Amino acid sequence: MRVGLAQFRPTLGDLQRNLDLHLDWIEKAKQNQVELLLFPELSLTGYSLLDLTYDVGRSVYSEEISKLVARSESLDIVFGFVELSEDHVLYNSTLYASKGKIVHIHRKVYLPTYGMFDEGRYFGRGEVLRSFPTQFGQMGILICEDMWHSSTPYLLAQDGAQMILVPSNSPARSLDQNEVGSQSFWYANLENQAALGGLFILFCNRVGTEDGVSFYGGSAIVNPYGDEVARANRLEEQLLCADIDLDEVRRSRFETPLLRDENLDLTIRELTRIRQRRLEQKRWT
Repeated sequence: MRVGLAQFRPTLGDLQRNLDLHLDWIEKAKQNQVELLLFPELSLTGYSLLDLTYDVGRSVYSEEISKLVARSESLDIVFGFVELSEDHVLYNSTLYASKGKIVHIHRKVYLPTYGMFDEGRYFGRGEVLRSFPTQFGQMGILICEDMWHSSTPYLLAQDGAQMILVPSNSPARSLDQNEVGSQSFWYANLENQAALGGLFILFCNRVGTEDGVSFYGGSAIVNPYGDEVARANRLEEQLLCADIDLDEVRRSRFETPLLRDENLDLTIRELTRIRQRRLEQKRWT
């Protein structure tokens, strides 16, 4: 299977321009025989939206979303947008489309609201984490901060995911000639979780600047052994393409049967105990 990561620069708050950019990148992907194209987090809107969040929220049935879904006839497309739910809650969502239909929508579970991040003020928190079937195999989606909680890739791996898609808006910090401060930490996390779960991870990070914040790119593809298959350049727009073999998932899980040997009953029992203890502590404070 041939995958592509659209490491690009969206325009903050400009839905029409970003829609046109998506269509351009989809055409580039088709020319490169890409079968699955992943865009960054909030690719249709930009990231530092603040009060613009309310203006760019769209229903999954909106014209902009429908146009992108329709373009998935010849390749699977995964993109990010501000979802306006039927009960009028805004979510940081990523949509998987295939054969002209919506296959899955993931709402970001962990909303960073610290330092430069303020997502908890504007977005509702997703409450569901599921793997889902595609024409290529079972997949899961984790949006940026979701990937930094060890429970999330663990749950998707246990739920049968063979590949985790990670759209991101990771900012550049402590930039030097060799690496971005947060970049090496990202790669270590991706490689570790891919090896522990015996699955592929596709990490698509945007580039460009918004309100003085720069995003470094550096998108990457990691195989089930924790090895980096391909990495995009820093700070440049790029379509990163690679051919991957999902049979590597089977081989890696035979060679290192961590998922097979996992004791789910133990995990559930101990988490239940810990949760009960914390509830009791709250009751007494």
